[in-house]
Amino acid sequence: MFEQPELEVAMNAARNAASVLLKYFRQQNQIQFKSEYNLVSEADLQSEKVIVETIRSAFPGHEILGEESATAALDAEYLWTVDPLDGTNNFCHGIEHFAISIAWAEQGETKLGVVYRPLSDEWFVAGKGRGAFHNGVACQTRNFQRLNEALIAVGFYYDREGQMRATLRAIESLFGHNIHGIRRMGTASLDLCMTGTGRLGGYFEFELAPWDYAAGKLFVEEAGGVVTDCTGHLMSSGNSSILASCPDLHAALLQNIKPHFETLVHGA
Repeated sequence: MFEQPELEVAMNAARNAASVLLKYFRQQNQIQFKSEYNLVSEADLQSEKVIVETIRSAFPGHEILGEESATAALDAEYLWTVDPLDGTNNFCHGIEHFAISIAWAEQGETKLGVVYRPLSDEWFVAGKGRGAFHNGVACQTRNFQRLNEALIAVGFYYDREGQMRATLRAIESLFGHNIHGIRRMGTASLDLCMTGTGRLGGYFEFELAPWDYAAGKLFVEEAGGVVTDCTGHLMSSGNSSILASCPDLHAALLQNIKPHFETLVHGA
């Protein structure tokens, strides 16, 4: 695996945050509500605090965009994008599937992505032009040729109305092609990393925030996969839809997902 100062800091920040998260996971933690379905725990807040402190001690001039508190412009010269606890709903319900996601960008281009799954001690690391690594071993997307060979992951945003219905219609369309199954695991960064390692043939979601996808998107790309929005275009730098897959499945996935996304956006 490659070496660079930002990677060392990102991994240290993730380790420090993991210590916080594991302490709270083993205890009863206090849950707050951003909205009816969008939870935030004290663990989220404390994890982000530790990550921000670790990064700022090493790079005081860099900007940090975090899910819970840290704010920065997306076009900052040096930008860290942080999800201190991806999979908060899983975490708060005692489900052992959550991660820490940290990405670093220079002049708007993501150069480094680190996703850490504390309970299994799994590291997913990607560097722009340097490859993707799972626990230090180089990896790539699996060469699925057809939809009926693959398992597909999906995510739902917090909208329980139009977005959810459109997503369910897209899932129904995919089942018409005999995919092996659908997984809704609730941790976008890990869905992306599992696509990059070849465990999944693809993953889609109709809306994600930058901290949800910044590190995982780079991981898929460096593993040889394709990442676009759900219309097949380049993703925006802010909230965006996402479709990530191995190269040979992307067109077929897009054909089944795009019509439902466009109906959601433009209406019937």
